[in-house]
Amino acid sequence: MNINLEGLPAMLEKVTFASLLPALLYLMGGLLIVKIVMGALTKALERSGIEKTLHKFVLTLIKLTLYFIVFMTVAGALGIQITSFVAILSVAGLAISLSLQGVLSNLSSGVMLLSVKPFKVGDYVEVGGVGGTVREIGFIHTKVSTVDNKIIYIPNSEVSSSKIVNYTNEDKRRVDFVFSAGYDCPVETVKLAIREAIEKFPQVFAEPAPFVRVGAYKDSVIEYTVRLWCKTDDYWNLYYDIMEAVPESYAKHGVEMSYPHLNVHMVNDQDN
Repeated sequence: MNINLEGLPAMLEKVTFASLLPALLYLMGGLLIVKIVMGALTKALERSGIEKTLHKFVLTLIKLTLYFIVFMTVAGALGIQITSFVAILSVAGLAISLSLQGVLSNLSSGVMLLSVKPFKVGDYVEVGGVGGTVREIGFIHTKVSTVDNKIIYIPNSEVSSSKIVNYTNEDKRRVDFVFSAGYDCPVETVKLAIREAIEKFPQVFAEPAPFVRVGAYKDSVIEYTVRLWCKTDDYWNLYYDIMEAVPESYAKHGVEMSYPHLNVHMVNDQDN
């Protein structure tokens, strides 16, 4: 897209020496007002609950707007036709927006994420199949580190259009297990063994009480559904601790760890 600047010299020819003094006063007064307004806005943003990453963007946007107003005021004082400048800037803005469409999409998504706050730095999230800890929320992308210490940069437009699962937004979390035992093991004995394994860990909340019940009857095993609550920070350590503690408790109570198997009974045919 071409921007026609042929009329710019004609505009500047209208500038006279008599118009320079009021234009200079407008410029100095305008810059002073911008400085005062920006100082007040900076303090207001610091007192607000707006994400700090968003402060710089908001301040920059407002500052550019104020500078534009000052520029147009000074141009008017110099006798330059403001409408011509507006037309040129509008065409230039359209050309820039078309060439930076992808960047602007990520930028608007970044502003939305910082405003809505579906997650914050330090949260463990899953976005579009990628799981990890949020390290940085930028205007163009979100930086996530995975459990194996890979750094992934996800475009904000992709983040805002994907399902976001935040695992650390709440201070407590439910831990789910499915254990199994054979049909020859009494149900109450198996449940007792599981409960004793759970009771070893003080991280497990007493309320809501741990849930241990028969979940399903399979071909060769009975499955037991276990649900308990803990602090979000304790989730993974508690999960693996209980996974190791249950087999020990099974052995103590004589409960055999089950596995899929098939019993085949051979019958000998005898001639009558």
